[in-house]
Amino acid sequence: MNPPVYMDYNATAPVFPAAAAAMGEALKIAGNPSSVHRYGRGARKAMEDARERLAAAIGAQLPAIVFTSGATEANNLALLGTGRSRILVSAIEHDSVRGVSPTAELVPVQRSGVVDLAALERMLGADRRPALVSLMLANNETGVVQPVAEAAEIAHRYGALLHCDAVQALGRIALDVSALGADLVSLSAHKIGGPAGIGALYVKDHVTLKPLLAGGGQERGRRAGTENLSGIVGFAAAAEIAVARQPDEAERLRALRDALEARIQAERPDAVLFGIESPRLANTSCVALPGIAAERQVIALDLAGVAVSAGAACSSGKVRASAVLGAMGAPADLAASAIRVSLGWQSRAEDIDRFMAAWAGLRKPSLAA
Repeated sequence: MNPPVYMDYNATAPVFPAAAAAMGEALKIAGNPSSVHRYGRGARKAMEDARERLAAAIGAQLPAIVFTSGATEANNLALLGTGRSRILVSAIEHDSVRGVSPTAELVPVQRSGVVDLAALERMLGADRRPALVSLMLANNETGVVQPVAEAAEIAHRYGALLHCDAVQALGRIALDVSALGADLVSLSAHKIGGPAGIGALYVKDHVTLKPLLAGGGQERGRRAGTENLSGIVGFAAAAEIAVARQPDEAERLRALRDALEARIQAERPDAVLFGIESPRLANTSCVALPGIAAERQVIALDLAGVAVSAGAACSSGKVRASAVLGAMGAPADLAASAIRVSLGWQSRAEDIDRFMAAWAGLRKPSLAA
């Protein structure tokens, strides 16, 4: 019997063994990082060492890193903690950004999946209230990379802050927060081979941040609650591994993805690939098979032992038409037939064979009685 094939790295990545080992060692530390005795100091040292390693992985200064329970909390902290009266988010943001503020204004994107910078500038110029703009670095569904540095320049010209959800980018493309120009950057461990339940928010020193969680002075007063020490240590270990591997791994995964897309186009000319005219993450392919619901494709592939997603995997197991593809101008029926294939550190060429064997033969439901 063939082993199952995992092709859903943008949802979560298998944990690197070295990151799991680092977490195991951290679990042996008995102290609370806020305690002043030797056990507490040992825990504090392990945490601050991990903070320094994570900061180095993204080109940040040490105090700029605030540890959170994950990217969703980091995104909420960024959008709500800055106290800006006006929030603008791109139309392709993750739900953990789009759902934060009911009054958030959507910045449109082009059919290519790239944000419309001219529209962003018009929107900022039309209303000069203090604003925060949120633009992801790489889209979780299509892999399309966004012009964050250019957006940050526009935002700063109008006195706005720029937040970037870089969850999918860390370890997949080069990430230097200094060059990025963003004022706040959200990160997550479980997308890169670290544990779930731990994330971080990079905060530039000029940004005042009001905590969402009160009741403690942890994280320099920016996030109350005892720190998840083992998660933090695992996060730092995974970030170091992912960043060190990134150039070679991106080249390897791009070859696999390109081979997959070439076979898709050869065997199913009716298929539609999204974002291929834009810069993309090397590991991500978003493909629609017209007339065949995404849910049916996901189930058929799962029965064949191949795991993929339909859109984002943060909707309580629901399969629904992609809002991202809708924002790119895709018709609703086409968006409803799109699945996401995302590769990672355990992906191999034979995975592509398994996917094609299960997927290429899918056909529209018969209309016969």
